[in-house]
Amino acid sequence: MELTIRPLTAELWLDFEALFGENGARSGCWCMYWQIGSLYRRRAPTQNRAAFRSVVETGPPPGLLAFADASPVGWCQIGPRPSIPHIDRVWRLRSPDHKPVWSVSCLYIAKGIRRRGVASRLIEAAIDFGRAGGATTIEAYPIDRRLSPSSSSTGFVTTFERLGFRYAPSPTPERPIMRLDLGQASS
Repeated sequence: MELTIRPLTAELWLDFEALFGENGARSGCWCMYWQIGSLYRRRAPTQNRAAFRSVVETGPPPGLLAFADASPVGWCQIGPRPSIPHIDRVWRLRSPDHKPVWSVSCLYIAKGIRRRGVASRLIEAAIDFGRAGGATTIEAYPIDRRLSPSSSSTGFVTTFERLGFRYAPSPTPERPIMRLDLGQASS
């Protein structure tokens, strides 16, 4: 599948909305979970959509959109860890060493497109995006399907392993912290 991957800017907002649908991916989150935590569940999806649109319009781009032809098919949220402040409130994802990292915090692939390599391509593009932005380490928080039956909006361990990510000290094996040192990464 030929993909074009672009940073999410205000000019691509309608494409992002088209990918997420009327109510937003993942129960109306609109990628606000990492901004405000579970409060996103107590707000109307329209509020979350408006809040994330403000994040996009204010910039810098909070992630990457993947397109197949002209249709949006995937999303990867990536940025410096401080850009997603709620993450430090999630006990199992607290930084083991407070090293400055860029976080891959959300992956969403359109139904009907999943299991076709879009997530891997988005993560590869996120690595390049982070490197271009000055990142020295990329961090991710995937699910290990061998240990948890949970679905994931953060990707799966096996995908990150294939791309060279390694385990960082984590309090829980089913949702590890994984890192890629860009000084040793090849792209």
